[in-house]
Amino acid sequence: MKAKKIIKIIIDAAMLILLPLLMAYSLIGETAHEWLGLSMFLLFILHHIMNPAWLKTLFKGRYTPLRIYLTGVNVLLLIVMVLQPVSGIMMSKHIFHFSGIGGMSFARTVHLLLSHWGFILMSVHVGNHAGTHRAGKKKGIAVLLWTVAIVVSVYGAYAFVTRDMASYLILKNQFVFFDFGQSRLRFMADYGSMMCLFACIGAALSKGLKMLNRPKRGISQDE
Repeated sequence: MKAKKIIKIIIDAAMLILLPLLMAYSLIGETAHEWLGLSMFLLFILHHIMNPAWLKTLFKGRYTPLRIYLTGVNVLLLIVMVLQPVSGIMMSKHIFHFSGIGGMSFARTVHLLLSHWGFILMSVHVGNHAGTHRAGKKKGIAVLLWTVAIVVSVYGAYAFVTRDMASYLILKNQFVFFDFGQSRLRFMADYGSMMCLFACIGAALSKGLKMLNRPKRGISQDE
């Protein structure tokens, strides 16, 4: 495996690990949250540096339904990942406490909204890659992995409902309520399973749209 590919895998894996940790704001503390948030933003920049093809070809070629969907998710995620640290800096009490930007109330609301949508979009983004990836020869392993992913996603749907995630996505709740008596392991299991849920949704959508792009048998693409 080439060194560049190994670095890309490490960057992506680190971002996936940081994602649920960042959602555990009150369980890890403000200082840790700010450092992890800064780390996520730097990894996000590195991710784009290591994957420049998408930006270079953004305005080139034909846009199929699959490409429109993938581009839409990527653009929304890009917006979130740029605005998220801005709102974080406005609220910072530790790393950027000297900024003095102000707007604490507005920044907190924006940060809450973007953090939950970013959690979902990043999970969907991961699933999109899985859905558009060509299946290998070991189909038995692929079926096993999908089965495990679906089982985990069922629990993820349960966690989504019990943690009332939808209310944060529409700002029905503007404050995150934590049960400080819960174990960190349970928290990570819940958010990890929700990541799996939305990754599966992304994989299913991208795989379905990919199939639409395939020409029907006996019919040429020119017809």
